[in-house]
Amino acid sequence: MPAERDEILTQKVQAVLDSDVRTREYGLKADVVDGRARITGIVDTLAEREQVSRIVSAIEGIRAVENGVAVSTDGAITDDDVAFEVGEELDAAGVNRRHVGVKSVKGVVFLQGRVDNAGEIERAKAAAARARGVKEVISQLKLRPPGGYDDESLEAIFHHQVNNDGEDEGEARIF
Repeated sequence: MPAERDEILTQKVQAVLDSDVRTREYGLKADVVDGRARITGIVDTLAEREQVSRIVSAIEGIRAVENGVAVSTDGAITDDDVAFEVGEELDAAGVNRRHVGVKSVKGVVFLQGRVDNAGEIERAKAAAARARGVKEVISQLKLRPPGGYDDESLEAIFHHQVNNDGEDEGEARIF
């Protein structure tokens, strides 16, 4: 009985992957054992890979998803290319690029900088995942402290540096 149930679920998962507009062009393969779906194949972006897990886990009867889908592109893509595409996706998502920097190392993207709120961190991570060649997104973004000075204002930066804001009063100073 469990083998028959798994075969039915395999057919159901495969049918969903083959018909869903977000996954059908990739020719992904599904196999279900004990209610655990194993999905294999290749997609273009990390966001598409993550979407596969969401689609399959929503199918009734699936207890877990083992996502063996790889992220690959149709040609050579350098880390500079990846960083450039992530930047375009960040711009499209409305993420302030003056606050968020991007570094790519073998397709692993690091987001660095300070942002105003947690929503901007989530938008940046989701946008980076949509770029070609991204295999993983690691957020090193931090929230800007409330009442902190505006990093975009050279006048504010100069004021804080000249006045040594944030330094301990007891520290030795060079006069």
